[in-house]
Amino acid sequence: MVDRPQVVLSCATTLDGALDDSSPTRLVISDAADLARVDAERAACDAILVGPGTVRADNPRLLVRDPRLRAERVARGLAASPLRVTFTRSGGLSARAHLFTTREEGVGAPLVFTSAPHAEGLARELGRGAQVVSVSGPLTLGAIAANLATRGVRRLMIEGGAATLAAALAEGVADELQWAVAPWRLGDPAAPSIVPALRHLDGRHLAATLRDVRPCGSVVVFRYRIARPEAAAE
Repeated sequence: MVDRPQVVLSCATTLDGALDDSSPTRLVISDAADLARVDAERAACDAILVGPGTVRADNPRLLVRDPRLRAERVARGLAASPLRVTFTRSGGLSARAHLFTTREEGVGAPLVFTSAPHAEGLARELGRGAQVVSVSGPLTLGAIAANLATRGVRRLMIEGGAATLAAALAEGVADELQWAVAPWRLGDPAAPSIVPALRHLDGRHLAATLRDVRPCGSVVVFRYRIARPEAAAE
């Protein structure tokens, strides 16, 4: 029976929970030390997933940056960077996004999961820049994770944004939360926030256990193990 990969949620916020500001330009919250930590976490995973909002707003490439980490993966017979994954329920992704235009030897085109009615049009739009996966049922993170398990993905890192982090917790597909907190407030009420996602960690839906707290440069990284209450009671 195919289950799903171990799922790690990764995010960085300000003290007031902001994941970004409300401007069109991406706000980098992590410092250099934390970005290096996240790069190492990426290198330890089989796949990295971001939501469509992150593809549009942050325009990420989702590649491992450190040459040493890349070389270590290649020495283990892996691609230099993990499989890159996103999804869209509307089909609204641009072929000009870095995720679809970045080419790297040994790293395949990203997977884009979408609902069946949008699959054909999205495949035409993205062309060779992506492999479009049509989902006939509800397009949930649980369904995506189960599909990735059939492709050999054992550890999946989800880097957001806010709606995707909230969905992962609401669906109960997360096993770990790595939350870096920077020592300053943003004070932008329109900024995307992690706070709505955390309402699922109230013990009724999901139980979170703090496993580790440590400084990383100027930020503090909290690591939580996440389990359903019934699983935690077993």
